[in-house]
Amino acid sequence: MEKIKPKITNWIGSEKGKDILIVLVVILVGLGSFELGRLSKQNSSSGIKIEYPNKDPGQTETQTANAVSVVNNIPKTTSTANTIKTFFASNRGTKYYSIGCSGGKTIKQENRVYFTTKEEAERAGYTLSSSCR
Repeated sequence: MEKIKPKITNWIGSEKGKDILIVLVVILVGLGSFELGRLSKQNSSSGIKIEYPNKDPGQTETQTANAVSVVNNIPKTTSTANTIKTFFASNRGTKYYSIGCSGGKTIKQENRVYFTTKEEAERAGYTLSSSCR
């Protein structure tokens, strides 16, 4: 060990050793940043919901919460069993598609918003995709 220690110290002190160490540090910082970004975007749709009592006209704005509950996987849309969903759109996009249209097949199921009629989709701000006409 005593023979290797001076060789490593000399190599780190050389220009080539410093360049290699800088490259390794940059690569490790980049990988760490990438992984932290992935961790922050994981699909954990849990949150805290704070419920306030019904506000009386005479109350001030600084009221305290009367209930705190943890909400997991809040649904984006609600569907009933007797309504047929014939159109869908991405919750991030501006176009809507009919169920049989191949243009919307790349939209993930968890990102889809469903509608029963064209009018309902257009009221929500979506326009019909040109691939579904």
